[in-house]
Amino acid sequence: MAATPADGETLDPLRGTYSITNWYDCCRPLFIDLVGDYAGKELFLIEGDSLLRECFEDSRIDFKDGFQLLHAVYVVERFLQDLVKRHCNFHIAFFDENAELCIPRGVHRLRKSRYLLARTVIKRHLSIHLVSAKTHILVGSFPSLESPEFREYLDNNPVHFVMAHDGAKKVGQESTEKSKNDDELAKVLLRGMIWWFNTHKLNVALINFVEFRDAKVFTMIVESFTTRSKLRLAMTAKFIEEIRTCRSEMDLTEDVDDYIFPPNAKFNQWTDELLESTDEDNTSENSYVSLMTAIIMINCAREKGYDILMISALLLQNIMSRHAPLSQRRLPLINFNEEFESKIDIFLAEFSWIARHITEKDTWAAELESVDIDCDIIDVIDGRLFRVILQTIAESKAVLAPSAQKEWESYCKVIKTLANEDISLSLSSKVKISKLIDAPNELETKAVDQGVLPFSSRIFDKHLSCIRVETDTSITTQLGALKLYRETTHWHNIGKSLNVKTQVAAPVSKWHNPLRLNQFYMREMTAYAASLTGSKGKALDAETITVGPKRLLKLEDEKPERPEKNTAKSKKDDVKEPKGPAKKGTKKAAAGLSKKDQIKADNTEKRSSAESSKIFAAWAAVRQDLDATPDNQIRYSRTSAYLENLDSTRAAYLDGEVNTYILHSLIHWWSTYCKADKKNDGYHVVALIWATVRSICTIKSPLTKEIVGHVERVVKLLGITDALTVLSPMGADSKLSFAFIYPASNQNLKIGMTQAEFQLTHCGPYMDRNLDAKPDPRVGFVPDGWQRDVLDQLDSNKSVFVVAPTSAGKTFISFYAMEQVLRADNDGVLVYVAPTKALVNQIAAEIQGRFSKRFALPGKGVWAIHTRDYRVNNSTGCQILVTVPHVLQIMLLSPSNAKSWAPRVRRIIFDEIHSIGQAEDGVVWEQLLLLAPCPIIALSATVGNPEQFNDWLTETQKASGSDLKMIKHSTRYSDLRKYVYQPPSSFKFNGLGKSHGAGLGLDGLDGLQAYHPIASLVDKTRGIPDDLALEPRDCLSLWKAMIRFQSVDYEVPEALDPEKALPPCIRKIDIFKWEKGLKMLLLQWMNDRNSPFEKVVQELSPPESTETLDITIPNGSSASVTTDTDTLDSFDLKATTLPLLLQLHRRRALPGILFNYDRSMCEDIAFTLLDQLVEAEAKWKQGPNWKKLMDGYEKFQLVKDKKAKKPVKPSKKSNADDDEGGSKTDRMREDASEGGSFYDSFDPEAPQEDFSFADPKKLPKSELETHIYQLRRKWIDEKLLALLGRGIGVHHAGMNRKYRQCVEMLFRKGFLRVVIATGTLSLGINMPCATVVFSGDSVFLTALNFRQAAGRSGRRGFDLLGNVVFQGISHERVSRLLSSRLPELTGHFPITTTLVLRLFTLLNDSKNSPYAEKAINALLSQPRLYLGGQSFREQVLHHLRFSIEYLRRNELLGPGGEPVNFTSCVSHLYYTENSSFAFHALLKGGYFHTLCADIDTKADTVMEKLMLVLCHLFCRRPCRNIEDEKEAELIHRSPSMVYLEELPKEASDILADHNKKTLDIFATYVKTFAQQHIKKEDRYLPLTKMPVGADPKESSNAIGMTDLLSSLPSPDARSLFVALSGSGDSFSTIEDLCTSTRDGVFLEAAVVPHLELHPDETRGPLNAYLLDFFKHGSIKPLEDANGIRKSDIWFALNDFSLVLATISTSLAQYLGLGYESDSEMLEVMGSGDAAENDTDEKIAEVTILAEVPSNKFTSPQPPTVIKKKKLAEDWDASEDALAEEDAYHKSQSSKGPVATDSEEFNRLMNVYKAFKKLKADFDGKFKLIWA
Repeated sequence: MAATPADGETLDPLRGTYSITNWYDCCRPLFIDLVGDYAGKELFLIEGDSLLRECFEDSRIDFKDGFQLLHAVYVVERFLQDLVKRHCNFHIAFFDENAELCIPRGVHRLRKSRYLLARTVIKRHLSIHLVSAKTHILVGSFPSLESPEFREYLDNNPVHFVMAHDGAKKVGQESTEKSKNDDELAKVLLRGMIWWFNTHKLNVALINFVEFRDAKVFTMIVESFTTRSKLRLAMTAKFIEEIRTCRSEMDLTEDVDDYIFPPNAKFNQWTDELLESTDEDNTSENSYVSLMTAIIMINCAREKGYDILMISALLLQNIMSRHAPLSQRRLPLINFNEEFESKIDIFLAEFSWIARHITEKDTWAAELESVDIDCDIIDVIDGRLFRVILQTIAESKAVLAPSAQKEWESYCKVIKTLANEDISLSLSSKVKISKLIDAPNELETKAVDQGVLPFSSRIFDKHLSCIRVETDTSITTQLGALKLYRETTHWHNIGKSLNVKTQVAAPVSKWHNPLRLNQFYMREMTAYAASLTGSKGKALDAETITVGPKRLLKLEDEKPERPEKNTAKSKKDDVKEPKGPAKKGTKKAAAGLSKKDQIKADNTEKRSSAESSKIFAAWAAVRQDLDATPDNQIRYSRTSAYLENLDSTRAAYLDGEVNTYILHSLIHWWSTYCKADKKNDGYHVVALIWATVRSICTIKSPLTKEIVGHVERVVKLLGITDALTVLSPMGADSKLSFAFIYPASNQNLKIGMTQAEFQLTHCGPYMDRNLDAKPDPRVGFVPDGWQRDVLDQLDSNKSVFVVAPTSAGKTFISFYAMEQVLRADNDGVLVYVAPTKALVNQIAAEIQGRFSKRFALPGKGVWAIHTRDYRVNNSTGCQILVTVPHVLQIMLLSPSNAKSWAPRVRRIIFDEIHSIGQAEDGVVWEQLLLLAPCPIIALSATVGNPEQFNDWLTETQKASGSDLKMIKHSTRYSDLRKYVYQPPSSFKFNGLGKSHGAGLGLDGLDGLQAYHPIASLVDKTRGIPDDLALEPRDCLSLWKAMIRFQSVDYEVPEALDPEKALPPCIRKIDIFKWEKGLKMLLLQWMNDRNSPFEKVVQELSPPESTETLDITIPNGSSASVTTDTDTLDSFDLKATTLPLLLQLHRRRALPGILFNYDRSMCEDIAFTLLDQLVEAEAKWKQGPNWKKLMDGYEKFQLVKDKKAKKPVKPSKKSNADDDEGGSKTDRMREDASEGGSFYDSFDPEAPQEDFSFADPKKLPKSELETHIYQLRRKWIDEKLLALLGRGIGVHHAGMNRKYRQCVEMLFRKGFLRVVIATGTLSLGINMPCATVVFSGDSVFLTALNFRQAAGRSGRRGFDLLGNVVFQGISHERVSRLLSSRLPELTGHFPITTTLVLRLFTLLNDSKNSPYAEKAINALLSQPRLYLGGQSFREQVLHHLRFSIEYLRRNELLGPGGEPVNFTSCVSHLYYTENSSFAFHALLKGGYFHTLCADIDTKADTVMEKLMLVLCHLFCRRPCRNIEDEKEAELIHRSPSMVYLEELPKEASDILADHNKKTLDIFATYVKTFAQQHIKKEDRYLPLTKMPVGADPKESSNAIGMTDLLSSLPSPDARSLFVALSGSGDSFSTIEDLCTSTRDGVFLEAAVVPHLELHPDETRGPLNAYLLDFFKHGSIKPLEDANGIRKSDIWFALNDFSLVLATISTSLAQYLGLGYESDSEMLEVMGSGDAAENDTDEKIAEVTILAEVPSNKFTSPQPPTVIKKKKLAEDWDASEDALAEEDAYHKSQSSKGPVATDSEEFNRLMNVYKAFKKLKADFDGKFKLIWA
């Protein structure tokens, strides 16, 4: 969060450079999910002292008096374990210079040594035990950030980001007067460390803002930055000096003054003597440290004096801590008199100082290691136990059991021997003992009330039968059971009978006509569908579906896919197949037929001959035009396009002829390179020749001898004979229709390398991709084996989980399943679930383009779209519903659908199923998979743990009665070639110029450097990712590098030599086998430190670019005036994008998609391109070329006008003449002769060709104008429209829906050639492109997003090769992206309290429908509900039972599970959980009733207070405290107050009470579950699993500990480690409960229905952005002061508007004022979406004809439904509706006595009126700023 100056002020250019605090307060951190949205499996580094500081700040650790070191260790391990179980991959680094930064705020200087000892102990413990626990977590220790050791670490480990503390204070954490200066110094040093990491290109995640929610880890990310060099130098010098000053001041604050430590020699001597003098049985470092400390204390402090009582107590507590079970170590805190307390503090400070220095000694660790001593130093001190023993010794009560006495005597002997001192248990002291601390948390002995309210439900009871809980049978509960609950429809007829006016259907008005709007959307969708293409790039052709079996295709008519032309076979596979049956109708086929049949055959052959003549005649005409084309490259391109567009009939005749003509053009093209002695530049042409030969070899139609002869001669001339497989002439021996002329015979046309090397280097994209493809009559293409397997599973009505890369061919699966449902009957439903609205639109359009069907009944249709903000057609009357997860969940859980729609669902398709890992909607995906009532199809290209996910999915499907099979395919259809772009140092742009080159890839272009995938393997620990694919040339270069660096010990087997490993004619399947062998060998080298692996990687790595280029356009551009030369900043994406696009244009590597994950930056880049193109064009138009062009245009216009005025000839005209006289043909010829053909299409006002990326040939001008006209009516920014005209589009979720669709359509049609987009286009969108550019780095550019976005390039059926370009991204980051592994899918706890409530609503309101019962039974029968969790069904059901208890006690469920009271309001707010329950607490508690009572008289006061309360409940955003004076002043002057003020006390009290009662319920859950199911002793640390203390089964009070220790009761729910600090089973907050439960109990705070109260329970302040906007209604302060990114503002406000709409509508439904059906809540949306729909309605009113469409209109008509009056969506209508309701109630109240509940009803009406008004006011301001 940051602030900027108020309007009219100039931004300070030095802002953020004045100090470290000033810089930090100017940062704008992102609050994101580290696992799903950012890191995935990427390695990150935890700064060790930040980790310790965060953990030491846990107020439950008794460090002040109790000195609970073991509890602190537990907190550290629990934090790390929380990261590990969420699949985080991290190392830990400690820096000596940061040691004191681990100390929390407010610590007395005398106690600092305790924290420093804890630091040393924990560092040593983790270093040793994390390794033995096999966690792969490395713990490093370095002198400083700048140390060579740490720099080496960073060089060898690809750290993605760093997790560190920013020094901010927590709520309730204050500095003391003495510690204040130290705390401020620590804060500056911590933020200075963040700055250091940022300047070294490392983002920093703030560890003190970490929140664990389900499987997610949320925190703030401070992004790294780049600044201009002068500013960077000034900042660096200033900040380094500030850090140095702070560090020097902190060094002066040593906590212990001159404690004496022996010289090294003496220390080593005592160490040796100690090890020799102790018993062999004593193998504990814990005891050695205690003894050594005592020895040093006595020997080094004889003059100063020492306290033998303290030393005795220290050693005895050491014995007891190792032998007492943890369950006996929950001790009271003993207090002594002030004088003795001071002595204890001094003694423990000295002990900590000495023990730390002992442990840090290198010789100490080495000595212990040499005698195999266990590292158990984590329990070296227990302050409470120490105090108890002090008291015991002082009171002479220390009587030990024999076993303890023996060890004590051993200690006494050692101390006597090495320190010449006697220690004893009989020492006396005048110690005055104070009373025990009277803290409920420590002394409570009362058991938690475990009774639950009575509950019984037939469906739930059978699942909950295993749960044993006591029912509350108190009189109060029994009386409560008699309470009459209000049903959810209670108010619908209370005290009123709605008049006719409120019951009639909403009128169809000028602005509200659903049918007309639906027709408008259908028209848009039809146009959208027309832009889509099938797998072969051809337009979709809708098939009319009829009920019945599908007519299978004839296999003999199948043709292989044409674009690749490469179904090659190796020579060893060349076996002549027996000739098939003769073609029907030929003489051969007629042999042996009857005379009659022979006559028929003759006639058929004659017709065939006539058809052949026509086809060849047409080809001759085309060829004549091609022959006139002098440029071989253009002739090749045009001929190839002609061949691609041939239908199957014409292709059967012309395949051989046209391919031979292509061969003729290519060999002449190749000869031009040979003449110029530039063969290396022309090998791409030979590759095309190779591909054409392979295509001819696989042609099914007959080939003549002449064609075969030419092919054989060409391959011999070029030396590529391996391309030729068996080729035999077939059919009639006809002549070619053209003369095949060869280049001069004296030319050497042979390639200059071996054939294998040539194929691998240049022919990879053209190789045969056929793996195990076979024709299948069920589909219209030749499917691979895995695709046929999918078809088999679908035909068997089974579920499938398909994992296959992008472009592999998954698309057909969905449409095959859709066709199955359409053909089965007219009632079955298939639901397609997509993660984004863009994908929803595309799939619906594809369905429109593929299928049509006629229905007998009205209201039925093929498809419908239903999202929150957009719907087309009738969602319950269609057979294919395309929707998003939230909407499907509402529909499946809607009682009104339980007996009608839901049982008809036959199959659900979950596309992009990896979205289950998302932070926001992942839990909804998971719940849908558990609730699915039918077989499913799950599709994804990016699942990191497919086997684990499949196991879980299989179990969920079994519970639903379906079998599931995982089908995994690992190879892409087309390869992706990666490049890193290095922009030029300066750039001159004077137009795009002409494109040239037909080769694939971007090699040779200025600034584009190929990046070998193996070069990314800089981190050996990652291994080689499974999906790190190598194309053939990558394999060759890898083999060459390995050959170069092989040695005697590391040889490359001869079997990997491509000449031996590969057949003469290489196919992709051969490459896969060879690639596998190379990778296996490379992996062996990778795992061997002595291998030449690093040399191989270095050899394949691109050299660091040092030279700077100057880029200009190519010669030949029509432009003559250039723009001024611009010096480019290589980090400036806006400046470097045009130079990059220019290079792509030159290679014909457009269309392209540029991915940038910042919405605002997408627009900024696009607008910069527009400015550059417009400016360059304007300058060019000042030059001579434009003047010459315009002179010609003016002459053309004069001639044209003259013709228009030409008089009509009086002579009689012929039929061919027109009204102007003469024939049209004559006039056309005349126009052509005058050059009119060019100027006919010339528009001087339109963007000129050299300054536009548009391809005008792909789109009629009129169509573009229509799109522009329609977009203008939606108030689209004129700049965006201008960009469309220049072939550039912008695509992100914040764009208008119509604009996004327009961009998609124009891009697919080829008019737009550049689209700049966020990740919205990466999820399955059908927008194939030649090149994908990653434009700039981002925290959202993750391994998953990279693979999804890169997959848009090189799509199957469109491209042979895809280009992936990294722009503005460092080589290190590219390496991490390429070598990264996909994140593992982790789940959420799916049985949320809201879901439980909705299930009861479904069951009750559907009258126990079979569908509802089946859904609940399937859900609760799951053996493993939690994806990624263990099989702990009993615990989930236990949790469920107490969720029901919560709902019962909060009066949302009746005793029989019936939903009551405000159930609907809570259910409708399901997407805000747990805020919905806080809202309900205030509603049930009467707070809103009281607040809104004055809505009619004090509306403004009520609105502001209501808004404040809602801001505490919904759409919360954390923010940081701004401490820099300059930044704080800017915020103070802003209209935003930024920090949300506290809740009103009345509301706060209700929520606190709600949280307390919720805490009691779930504490009871933990306790009862632990008592019943957990038998394992809680003595193992969470992460290292190291046991602590004695095993209770073995000790069984053997040394008499119980009486001696006077332990407090051992807790059942609380972890015994936490109980060391005195805490029992009494919990203060939900957070306290969830973070300190004992091992074996699952409880996440996110699934407990509570809300952390601000400021007492939150980590920091809350952002007041919503309240601020409500007050000032402006966007700029939200961006400047509140720190909301501009691109996020619309979404943030729209989300809150949706909450207001949901509350208002729910209250209206509850009061019976409108909505009757739960499913109608689907029509609720945010005002931003509603405004867009309002615009659509107004446009539809103008666009669509008013009359009812004819029967020919194919869109399904929604059924006629009479609905009750609904809530008005627009603001004026809202006020009118409110006034109408008021008038009605006043009229009703005047009629006499009213019902008993009328007062309550009226109070609720006031609440409803207040929320309606608040919504109207908020939406009005929202609409105004976006109008």
